[in-house]
Amino acid sequence: MTQEIIVGLIVALAAFYALWRWMPANWRRAAAGKVAAGTQRAGLVDAQRAQQLAASLSKASGCGACDSCGSCGSAGRKAQADVQTAATHSR
Repeated sequence: MTQEIIVGLIVALAAFYALWRWMPANWRRAAAGKVAAGTQRAGLVDAQRAQQLAASLSKASGCGACDSCGSCGSAGRKAQADVQTAATHSR
């Protein structure tokens, strides 16, 4: 019975992480603000730490996290151009 509870918690945490990771950026920022405000109201953190928590939770966890920073597209085009340039110089 204990193993089933532990496995259930692990699966629930993994599902929550996947949901948070693929959530649109504006939803993630709004949810991060609510989580940080809730921790401050509960007395777990002070106002400064709540702001830091909201900032860290709302950050994208990597390229492709829907923040539209443009770095993925431009980096991909630059890498492709570099490969094409190297191919033409090697001939």
